[in-house]
Amino acid sequence: MENKKIKKVNLLYLLGYIFLPMVICAICFYISYLFFPKGTGAVILLMVPPALSFIWWFFGGSIFYKQKRKAFERELDDKKFARNHTFYTKGKTVIINNEEGKIGLLFFWNPFESFIVDASRVEKAWVDDGKMGVGFMEGSSQVSFLFKVDNIKIRVYTFTSNQRFRMDSDYILTGISKADLMVKAIEEAKAKAK
Repeated sequence: MENKKIKKVNLLYLLGYIFLPMVICAICFYISYLFFPKGTGAVILLMVPPALSFIWWFFGGSIFYKQKRKAFERELDDKKFARNHTFYTKGKTVIINNEEGKIGLLFFWNPFESFIVDASRVEKAWVDDGKMGVGFMEGSSQVSFLFKVDNIKIRVYTFTSNQRFRMDSDYILTGISKADLMVKAIEEAKAKAK
């Protein structure tokens, strides 16, 4: 877990997540066509796999990721890893131990591997307020904090929306405040890293 190169995406899991339900549906359609052209068997083979696929795509991956995140947190607690700052966002979990200068990471597209990195490996940490436009069109629809570990950029959103807000909006200011807090925590951990 420690000193491993960070891998944000497990390609096999990603492809399986997307295409395995499609393949299962195609096989079921083919079996239905060959052996059950009419009747209950055809209905089951034509309706159940697509329904299960949609349930997996919309809910299953998130539930699986949350279980992996809880297991990761239990593992950190067993190792007496002080969780001074924990930030959950869609697809990423960042846990900072300021006392020992370590950062724990878990990614949605690679839930089978968790990472604990020494904060001294962080090359840079910064806030991106997502500001776009000029004049009365100036605003943002996303705020994040970013950090680079071993030349791998990790972006963690503190606010996202499908509409643009003014830069003085409470949503944007709260997102910036959270991002600032996490960047300071990363810098503190880096300062205390061995």
